Amino acid sequence: MYAIIGAGPTGLAMARNLHKAGLPFRGFEIHADVGGLWDAQSPTSTMYESAHLISSKRTTEFEEFPMRDEVAQYPHHSELKRYFQDYARHFELYPHFEFATEVVRAERHGEQWDLTTRCDGQEQTRRFDGLMLCNGTLHEPNQPPLPGAFSGQVMHSSAYKSAQMLDGKRVLIIGCGNSGADIAVDAVHRAASVDMSLRRGYYFLPKFVLGRPIDTLGAGQMALPRPLKQFIDGTLIRALVGKPSNYGLPDPDYKLYEAHPVLNSLLLHHAGHGDVTIRQDIKHCAGPQVSFIDGSCAEYDLIIQATGYKLHYPFIDTDELNWKGAAPQLYLNCFHPDSDNIFMMGMMEAAGLGWEARNRQAELVALYLTQLKRGAASAKRLQSDKARLAGKRLDGGYAYLKLERMAYYVNKQAYNKALNARIAALKADLPKQSEQAA
Repeated sequence: MYAIIGAGPTGLAMARNLHKAGLPFRGFEIHADVGGLWDAQSPTSTMYESAHLISSKRTTEFEEFPMRDEVAQYPHHSELKRYFQDYARHFELYPHFEFATEVVRAERHGEQWDLTTRCDGQEQTRRFDGLMLCNGTLHEPNQPPLPGAFSGQVMHSSAYKSAQMLDGKRVLIIGCGNSGADIAVDAVHRAASVDMSLRRGYYFLPKFVLGRPIDTLGAGQMALPRPLKQFIDGTLIRALVGKPSNYGLPDPDYKLYEAHPVLNSLLLHHAGHGDVTIRQDIKHCAGPQVSFIDGSCAEYDLIIQATGYKLHYPFIDTDELNWKGAAPQLYLNCFHPDSDNIFMMGMMEAAGLGWEARNRQAELVALYLTQLKRGAASAKRLQSDKARLAGKRLDGGYAYLKLERMAYYVNKQAYNKALNARIAALKADLPKQSEQAA
């Protein structure tokens, strides 16, 4: 029997594929329901009141379980919570999970794993043939210390829940990923003032073009050569929104898609109207005053660090994950080079990758385990290749920024191509239905 840790999108996809393959499993979820990050009531959720999906529903949903037509193109997080609950009910996955159950510890025991869980204060240790780590990548805040001593309130964006927290405050937001941009837009309507400190420039994409989600249009859906895609998409973005410097923000010093773009044109709108003041990197904090590297300074009541997240698997020794540098070094961001009984599920990010890629990853793992038991040649080839290719970056030729959060970033086309080729090879090696019947 296999253990699935987490019941978010990745954990549900893993459960679905093990169930289809007829492989026994048990799932564990710290919250009382499925949904993971998308259930704002979960103790590990970093969701905030105004959060919506940043990719469109049709490029993000599971192919075998489309979202309803009446669901908005960019659904609110509450709609996505319902989506995952419906998914779990439809595929009868609820009975396979233990809820309100925390995974405390995972330790090797020969060729198996001892998994210790805690529920209602009681710990229990059980033995499993393998582990699927599906507990997500957006839970543990990356919160670097501020230079100096700030006397006001400091919080990470993961602790932000609603715009009411900003009422009447002089707010400084550090960083401008998608969460930072959303919070800045929220703050405009509630805070006394809103400043944003940026260390580097970002590419900003509108969510809609000609009334359609931007990720459903033209070059966004075509597997173009990297230089051509960067040129076409970059030209389109400049024509639609101009350069960030037109709005008072720094221009990026890297090419489009070499870091995750920000899907939020409202921030540009508010920056252009003076509702958000753009600041440079912080030099020093003293009391309520913050000084910036350009010599300017201002006073604040609240600093929000929208500085991203760290990979976090506190229940297992990192040596078991082939962790080197900023992230585990695996094949397809999933397969351990030397072990066939531990899998890192969903540890990949890419523009437009969606949940279907997580589903396909889970399908590949279930197929691999099935074929490995059969001694199939395709599984033996994958077993050999994953040892040789662990840590190989499927970047599609993009020069990704050397940032910790980009350590497990992949190119959508390159990753899906490799994933689909492996799935096809394993499926081709399955016995025909007539042989199975015999």
